[in-house]
Amino acid sequence: MNYTIHQLRIFVKITEKESITRAAEELHLTQPAVSIQLKNLQDQFDIPLIQVIGRKIHVTDFGKEIAEASKKILEEVEKIKHKKYAYQGLLYGNLTISVVSTGKYVMPYFLAGFHSIHKGIDLQIDVTNRSTVIDSFQKNESDFALVSVLPDLKNYERIELMGNDLYLIKKKTDEKITSLEDLNKLPLILREEGSATRITSENFINKNEITPIQTLVLTSNEAVKQGVLAGLGYSLMPIIGLKSELSNDELEIIPFDGLPINTQWNLIWQKEKQLSPIASKFVDYLKENKAEIIKKNFEWYENYTP
Repeated sequence: MNYTIHQLRIFVKITEKESITRAAEELHLTQPAVSIQLKNLQDQFDIPLIQVIGRKIHVTDFGKEIAEASKKILEEVEKIKHKKYAYQGLLYGNLTISVVSTGKYVMPYFLAGFHSIHKGIDLQIDVTNRSTVIDSFQKNESDFALVSVLPDLKNYERIELMGNDLYLIKKKTDEKITSLEDLNKLPLILREEGSATRITSENFINKNEITPIQTLVLTSNEAVKQGVLAGLGYSLMPIIGLKSELSNDELEIIPFDGLPINTQWNLIWQKEKQLSPIASKFVDYLKENKAEIIKKNFEWYENYTP
């Protein structure tokens, strides 16, 4: 037999997801690439690993045994890698962070320097909506969570990373807006229910008694940005993800009293949780280096004026 670690890893993911498509998405591979590796693995056995019934994948009993054996092999491979780092006197293991969608513009910069020092650490960043992040946090499924609006909980510690300012934005070429009354004549693009940006937007709308002619709901900041660029309406957005579009005069800030709305990016963790050596080192690293990280990577943002 001549199976590879790559094939085993793919097969385990297929058995977990019971879908080649979802396995490919999670492994950041194309569906054809996953299918080819599955076929190459299957070609080494006379007994089927999976069966497709009604377009749904079913793992055979034999396939389940191979999947369990594959997991043990992959665990041993990880141990070999970790032993190498331990022998070199380096930290090793996993660091998992659950990040709200806009946090993808922030978190990698606070991780890059830390990972360059501790190359034995495997990073897992789960970028998703706020509701899922808070749910994952409460279930203790990750070491840390990155949020801009703090949860209504008491059992957490936090470290403030940097500001997260929200502005009203519109497409540069759209009609000029000079008063809050003008906003009542235009569509407003919102994030989904539970999003921190949605919560902030609704507070702003209610406070200023704005009644937009129509509201559109899109489920990511990137989708909202593209909606504004397409001329679907205006929106209240964090400008951290708008650097290129503002620089290229594709988007424009709508100036109003009370804007920007200032929030903070916070890295939070369970108060009663015993942090792993890696997680503890990361907290220390942030406390010592966050000012330098912000200056190096976000000077444009800290000094931004519309």
